[in-house]
Amino acid sequence: MPAVNSFTINYDAVNEEGTFSQGDTVTGQVILSLSKETKAQRLFVKAKGDANVHWTRKHGERTHTYSAHRRYFKLKEFLIPEGTEETVLPEGTHVYKFSFRIPSENMPSSFRGSHGKIVYKLEAKLSRSWRMDSTAEKELNFVSKSFSNFNALLSPQVGSTEKKMGMFSKGQVHMDATVNKTAYAPGETILMSAKVNNASSRDMTPKFSLVRSVQFRAQGDTKNKEYTVEKVTDKVVKPHTQHEVMCEMKIPTDEMPSIENCEIISVTHQLKAYLDISFAFDPEIIFPVVISHPTLVFGANNTWPVGPYPVAAFGGPANSDFLPPAMAVGPYPAPPSSGPYGYPGVQSPSAPPPAYPSNPQPYYGPPGPYAPQPPPIYGAHSNPVPQGPSPYGSPFSPSSSSTMLHPPPPAPMFNVPPSGPQVQPPFSSVSPSAPTFNPMPSAPDMTTDFLSQTNDVPPAYTSLFPSSTPEKSDTK
Repeated sequence: MPAVNSFTINYDAVNEEGTFSQGDTVTGQVILSLSKETKAQRLFVKAKGDANVHWTRKHGERTHTYSAHRRYFKLKEFLIPEGTEETVLPEGTHVYKFSFRIPSENMPSSFRGSHGKIVYKLEAKLSRSWRMDSTAEKELNFVSKSFSNFNALLSPQVGSTEKKMGMFSKGQVHMDATVNKTAYAPGETILMSAKVNNASSRDMTPKFSLVRSVQFRAQGDTKNKEYTVEKVTDKVVKPHTQHEVMCEMKIPTDEMPSIENCEIISVTHQLKAYLDISFAFDPEIIFPVVISHPTLVFGANNTWPVGPYPVAAFGGPANSDFLPPAMAVGPYPAPPSSGPYGYPGVQSPSAPPPAYPSNPQPYYGPPGPYAPQPPPIYGAHSNPVPQGPSPYGSPFSPSSSSTMLHPPPPAPMFNVPPSGPQVQPPFSSVSPSAPTFNPMPSAPDMTTDFLSQTNDVPPAYTSLFPSSTPEKSDTK
């Protein structure tokens, strides 16, 4: 009769869905039931996350095997310490509690496919001398929360396409399509709308399809799989007519999540809106779609989807069939109001010019994650002034253990080398005056009388040369 009746492991759920994410604590028990007294060398439990891919490809007479492995974490806890002497366990049921904290790293969601898998699991192992090891496993349903800006995925999407018909048909066709958002949860409904302007001589059918693309990567080779998850077809649009489409598409409840943060496995979803035209290339609009867990999708804005149709996206046509939103949906601010000429900030010719500050500051773009740099010094040497090491280290180095970020002190002022010219402020309200130049002497006018250069009346000849009268002499 075997000594070990049962050896199991279980965990305590942290939510109703039984899922785990980065930073969660996994607690549970290892239950060992013995029919008689047993000696054990060690008993431990592990928590680990791994990704594996594997497939073969035949090249002529040779078969090549492609495989890859990525380990995200491995945690181990001894329930019976490993020592030189064996531990005697009495008959009965033994319960050992354990606790692990999942690392707060960027890790993909759980996945199983035809050529690979991403598995997070708990594993317990009991070792006895001269006996086979007893093992017990339990998989964890891991849901990734590694999205940089999830609120942006809740904004509507708008796209358009057009096509000129070929030699056997005349005219062209144009289609505008709208999808209510980008991120969805399994079981949620995608709300779609389209406006079709068929100015051609052909019949065409609007269609929508949700496509899942899976790619496995290993040793420079890739294995691609594509699946059509759902498909919706509308009625035929006759030639030289216009038609508006409003339809819904429900995502299956068992649809796998999107994975974009794994090096060897990726799962992407796309919603294709296209016009099915016989014997012609179908014009299509492709919308990216992200499938994630409901707690992440609905927890981003703490609201469930409101229907039946989405609001129009910003920048869409004004004759939309949907009500305008009461406020901006995305994380970005509302666009500036347009001026009288259709461009933001354009001043009317009759309006007075805006008043500028006497000493405006230069604009160096939107604020970034790092400290602002000092403005350039005009008129100084072109060689940069050497700087000492920053007391905060490089912005690309790993962060410290403290989560509170303090702003760095203001940057020191740069002193101009004595041999350099005088430093001028980067901007000044008074523009520097242009240097003055003495005009070159001009040539004399050829029409001028050189003998009379002044406006004075020339002196009389008699005043210059008086006449002399001969004196009469008495000559005897």
